[in-house]
Amino acid sequence: MAETRRIWLTGASSGIGAHLAEQLLNSGARLALSARTLPPLQALSERYPGQVLLVPGDLTDSLQVREIGKRIAHTWGALDCVILNAGSCEYVDVRHFDAALIERVVRTNLLASAYCLESALPLLRAGTRPHLVGVVSSVTFWTLPRAEAYGASKAGLRYLLESLRIDLAHEGMDVTLVSPGFVDTPLTAKNDFPMPMRWPALKAAQHICQRLENRPLEIAFPWSFIATLKLMASLPKRLQLAIGKRLARTSDETPS
Repeated sequence: MAETRRIWLTGASSGIGAHLAEQLLNSGARLALSARTLPPLQALSERYPGQVLLVPGDLTDSLQVREIGKRIAHTWGALDCVILNAGSCEYVDVRHFDAALIERVVRTNLLASAYCLESALPLLRAGTRPHLVGVVSSVTFWTLPRAEAYGASKAGLRYLLESLRIDLAHEGMDVTLVSPGFVDTPLTAKNDFPMPMRWPALKAAQHICQRLENRPLEIAFPWSFIATLKLMASLPKRLQLAIGKRLARTSDETPS
């Protein structure tokens, strides 16, 4: 009989994370669920008794993350999989460049992931067939206007995880990156621009879960959107700039 997987999932209260949690719980996994918002996690705990370990908190606070790691260690002793899904997005207005905005997004998307890794890696080393999964973004394939903070944070996370993949390979730990295109979530609901080839969050979560078992190096979707971005990234830089300038808003087009 297959051993029940012990998984720590961050950003589990909404969007892709909430649907991932449900998919994984339906598969019989035990989940340690983290998010700032507790009620959705409590609802899952009530629906799946005995499968959920509630470990809420602010993942941008390294002390809180260490306490979460200690609670998982005390309760389960190890982890078999960690899915770093928590993240945020804010767009830059270059007319009023705000370094604090960059700091907020980088802290949430990159530094918080590093805090989680500090607690997670020892637990993964004690687990069975350890698997590290990080949700990056398709924005890392091609530079987009106003995405300076989000893109930089996700590009940093991509490099961190791909470098870890090399350093952890000799330990038998697999690392998978997830690069979604546009997905319907509370985060993207705030976007004020067209989102081509957008997927529902449930479809995205099902797609991820179906592929995680094979431990691929990357799960990127939808394929046609990803292929388009990679094609654009292969163009000469001057041509990329010309296309980007057409996508960028002028001051008259930027919402007040």
